[in-house]
Amino acid sequence: MERYVKGVGMTKFTVEDRSTHSMAQEAIREALTDANMNLDEIEAAVVSTVDTKINDERQRMYGLVLSSMLNRKMPIIRVPAVCGGGGAAFWTALRLKYNNILVLGVDKVLSNTTPLITKEIMNAGDNFWEQEEGLIFPAVNALVAQQHMLRYDTTHEDLLKIAYKNHHNGSLNPKARFYNKKISLEEIKKAPIISTPFNLYDCSISVNGAAAVIISNDKTDIKVEGSALATDYIAPFEREDMTVWNATVNAGKEAFKQANIGPKDINVAELHDAFSIVELIAYEDLGFAKKGEGAKLIRDGTVNLDGSLPINPSGGLKARGHPISPTGVAQIVEITNQLRGKCGARQTKDPKLGLTHNVGGAGGTTSVHIFKKIAC
Repeated sequence: MERYVKGVGMTKFTVEDRSTHSMAQEAIREALTDANMNLDEIEAAVVSTVDTKINDERQRMYGLVLSSMLNRKMPIIRVPAVCGGGGAAFWTALRLKYNNILVLGVDKVLSNTTPLITKEIMNAGDNFWEQEEGLIFPAVNALVAQQHMLRYDTTHEDLLKIAYKNHHNGSLNPKARFYNKKISLEEIKKAPIISTPFNLYDCSISVNGAAAVIISNDKTDIKVEGSALATDYIAPFEREDMTVWNATVNAGKEAFKQANIGPKDINVAELHDAFSIVELIAYEDLGFAKKGEGAKLIRDGTVNLDGSLPINPSGGLKARGHPISPTGVAQIVEITNQLRGKCGARQTKDPKLGLTHNVGGAGGTTSVHIFKKIAC
């Protein structure tokens, strides 16, 4: 079954104290307007949210909340996959047999103290070893970075240049947390250490937000060419090689196979840069670079906005912000707008094929989607 993206919408990703209801309504309204549709035309919905206990809403059963909010009695599925929830929700929606389907990601992350938020996010890690040893996600990913730096010629400066690239892109994105906030490479280098080798700018920033996409069987200018989801062991130390995230490898291979293309055919990509090393490893796992040579794409400028493969023109999780569940949907919003030529100062030159890569946990759940601009 051929599927198309009909409409996209999202809020600004921000630290503003807004309810999930308000953010969801804004993103959905924007997507409906973009699709030139009425809400009555939506036949089903898939929503991703972390169902947190620590924000002031204390709301469970979000599918039913969405039913009340939209005043619609229709099939609504909730897909939990923490940071990978948005991409997993989109993957799920593509497999439903309805003509027009709404995909929504919404989360209010910044609603409590930093220690409680950190503890809540750590629930996505292994609870027997990682949580008991205090291996919060910056520490887990720092161990992955250490392994990559030991095995290959990757340096911390390579990782910081990823952060610099994404902050430059995010400063051009009106929906990004760091819009109009330029950060120099020197500022990035001087930031405090979080977990060696990571400093503050190796880590993504938590925000609140919502993003929505409408999928349709009706032909539009954006076709879904490939869609794959894969999983791996929850803890990186259980895997044969911490520097290879097989969920990304497997999802990428399947998505490329479905689209009948290879990595060299992609013109623009949104990769999951929860931490700088995650973006670099994704270069390799998706086949944009050979294993151990991901840093070369940073050093030669391939992944810059004016390079041959612009990556994270939105600013990524690093500078657009990472509200957990909406991230994967926001990536699809960005790629759709890139392919449509609607991104202004951060626009990639005439892209035809775009890719999104969304990860839950430290490589535990990964979805990869490929989109093609077509004449309609």
